[in-house]
Amino acid sequence: MERNLALELVRVTEAAALAAARENGRGDETAPERAASNALAKAFPAIGVQGEIVIGDPQQRGGDPLSSGTWLGDRGEEVDIAVDPLEGGVSCALGGPNAMSVLAVAERGMIMRCPVNSYMEKIATAADGRGVVSLDKTPEQNLRALAEVRSVYVEDLTVVMLDRPRHDELIERIRSVGARVRLIPHGDIAAALAATRIGSGVDILMGTGGASQGVLTAAAIKCLGAFIQCRFSPRSQADLHVLYDANIRDVERIYEADDMVGGKVMFAATGVTNGEYLRGVQFHKGGAVSYSVVMRAVSSTTRFLETRHCFDYKPVYD
Repeated sequence: MERNLALELVRVTEAAALAAARENGRGDETAPERAASNALAKAFPAIGVQGEIVIGDPQQRGGDPLSSGTWLGDRGEEVDIAVDPLEGGVSCALGGPNAMSVLAVAERGMIMRCPVNSYMEKIATAADGRGVVSLDKTPEQNLRALAEVRSVYVEDLTVVMLDRPRHDELIERIRSVGARVRLIPHGDIAAALAATRIGSGVDILMGTGGASQGVLTAAAIKCLGAFIQCRFSPRSQADLHVLYDANIRDVERIYEADDMVGGKVMFAATGVTNGEYLRGVQFHKGGAVSYSVVMRAVSSTTRFLETRHCFDYKPVYD
């Protein structure tokens, strides 16, 4: 059942990715997200579970079928659902990189709840970073420690992060010790997953991004056996009140993957545009090709799928 469910999750992210990809590069910043949300909500009931969305669409608006607290499905085991139907919606609208449809499922009570639009400081890398890098260390200390454990020069390391003004000081500190910086416009889930894969061209993710993406990344990293740490990063007193209202009182606490997700978590993602971790949807005469990943924590299995879809203009998901 679990193996079958994991593969069924990919069908759901494929549906969202194919729908969003039709809006790729068309300039409407809401259309790809809307198309992905509707397709994912329509496709999910076909699989044999029902669950509450505990991490919902970060861009949720009125009437969004994937808002936090909504239930999907009407049969089978009850689960927790974490979803981002289109991480990198703006990037997709502008024809940019790293747009993905992402979904994680676990037993009830096993996925951390966090307020919509809250932020987290993050650090993620491959399994060899466990016990080596930490949010409690400075960026310079982390880079020197990672270089030492990998027997390379600091100058050989590449740090990936979102291209945001809030990272200006961090960028200067990283470059001051000789490491390279790769700035991305959107998509820190894809970037974090790339940082867990030796030879991907990036070695470590640093910086601050959405908390919901942090939890989804933790689900994947738990399956991969890689390393992540997150810490809430309120931007204002209002953000702090939102966290307190959500019963998150220790905002200085550092969370690792096991603190954010637990149990028999499964993770699936499908690329919408080409990115750090997955290729995007490619349309052709008679259909499209999609590229996905599916993971299971129980077996630590990771599968990459290239799927050929046959349809005239758009697929139909019943």
